[in-house]
Amino acid sequence: METKIFKREQLDEAVSLLREGELVAFPTETVYGLGALATRDDSVKKVYAAKGRPSDNPLIVTVADEAMMRPYAKEVPERAEKLIKHFWPGPLTILLLAKEGALPESATGGLPTVAFRCPDDQLTHDLIAKLGYPIVGPSANTSTKPSPTTAQHVYHDLKGKIAGIVDGGETEVGLESTIVDLSVNPAVVLRPGKITPEEISQVLGEEVLINRGQVSDKDVPKAPGMKYRHYAPSAQVYVVDQAETFAKLDLDVSCGVMATSDLLENLPVPEENKFNLGKNLTEADHNLFAGLRYFDDRPEIKSIYVEGFDQGEESLAYMNRLNKAAGGHHV
Repeated sequence: METKIFKREQLDEAVSLLREGELVAFPTETVYGLGALATRDDSVKKVYAAKGRPSDNPLIVTVADEAMMRPYAKEVPERAEKLIKHFWPGPLTILLLAKEGALPESATGGLPTVAFRCPDDQLTHDLIAKLGYPIVGPSANTSTKPSPTTAQHVYHDLKGKIAGIVDGGETEVGLESTIVDLSVNPAVVLRPGKITPEEISQVLGEEVLINRGQVSDKDVPKAPGMKYRHYAPSAQVYVVDQAETFAKLDLDVSCGVMATSDLLENLPVPEENKFNLGKNLTEADHNLFAGLRYFDDRPEIKSIYVEGFDQGEESLAYMNRLNKAAGGHHV
């Protein structure tokens, strides 16, 4: 299968492919998503096949606006409306009870709930609006690998497996959306992202819990990112908790280092084995997946040491992705 790259002026071609049941990757403000018509079981199943994704790992349903979401939700409670008004379009995914029979089980993972998201990306808004139906939108990468933040990352992973990629340039945020479960009370953040639990709590005027557990092998996860290995390159990743630890590491030519610019400057590592995460946590959020992919393309790199952050809720999303990539390995 030829994988075509589409620019804005070719959006109608991408819409036609989706309508025909094909897979098309699309940009968002967080990472690139892999789109398929959410109402077609055969299309949704192609997503699992292309990504090599376990079939019990539910998908996010991506919509152009709240009105497009409503026919697929059993109800939209007042607190969901509050969050939608405040954060949509934006990097917040809302888990609600699904309307029975409105979506195929392949889209919901067989669960009574479904996750909805409205991205803050005009290109993707126009794509879905022209289509007239929601699309599923997991990250457009091979499962377990770092999420894609450019169209080139998508092409690297899924060339020949999907029909097209809408190229919207590099993503802005760089980490996937926050997922909040509103099917329970109090609300629970199932996956941290740019929007923090505190920000959600302030809008709702109520306590918001944070899920810190891992789903067991026997259980079905309620949302993506809760059960399976994620975000990992081929090399072993290590989280470096203290900046001073870098100076004590025995780094050789098989080691890659990802750190902020000030820290990176003084490390005795070849320049090609360094990846600059930026000046601060916000820039590190943006660059984390790009750095993991940079070293994943270098088979001679056997281990990657990555700077950790401890900045409370602000660093929850970064550390969540990094810990999963490292499989719990810290130094």
